[in-house]
Amino acid sequence: MGTEKLDISYVINLADEMSKNNMVPYEDLPKYDLFLSQVIDYLNDKFTEEKYTNNIVQNYIKSEVISKPEDGKKRGYTKLHLVQLVLLSYMRPVLTTEEIKKVFRLAFNEINDRGDDIISWEMAYKIFSDIQKDSFQDFLTTKVFDEEKLDKIISDLNLDSKNEERIRIFIIVMTLIAQASVIKKAVQKIVNEYHEI
Repeated sequence: MGTEKLDISYVINLADEMSKNNMVPYEDLPKYDLFLSQVIDYLNDKFTEEKYTNNIVQNYIKSEVISKPEDGKKRGYTKLHLVQLVLLSYMRPVLTTEEIKKVFRLAFNEINDRGDDIISWEMAYKIFSDIQKDSFQDFLTTKVFDEEKLDKIISDLNLDSKNEERIRIFIIVMTLIAQASVIKKAVQKIVNEYHEI
């Protein structure tokens, strides 16, 4: 960040930059079946803050969070598996493994049976991609926090200039965490309270 003052425009620019690094379009996902090592490399390349391993993916398969690879094929991981793992990667910071299973069950019932899917994985991926793009746009156009209020808090603290930026960053981060926390709790409550009729 350097010596420039962190303000709301910095956060908005950051969100704008993140929106440009949005999900890979479904059509651009690998078209050929992959080895597990290629799936791991793909995920670690796209989700740099995560560290996927063979064990992590295999545990998701054993726990029936994602589909089993195609039997008897060395390259048993298809585009479907990538779609499942990409969606799962966005859910992991917010939901537990059991909650992710519940969410997937809403649209796909039995994870290893394509015949009982309510919508296709391709459609789910495209819907999520559009929602994510819209969410970034909403973030950019919505007042995330009041800059005047932030300036007043900083001013009222009577900080020396050396600590002013540190506390400004702290308050901005805590504001974003508070908002993320509210959203996370709302998501978990919806998932955990939904019961099949």
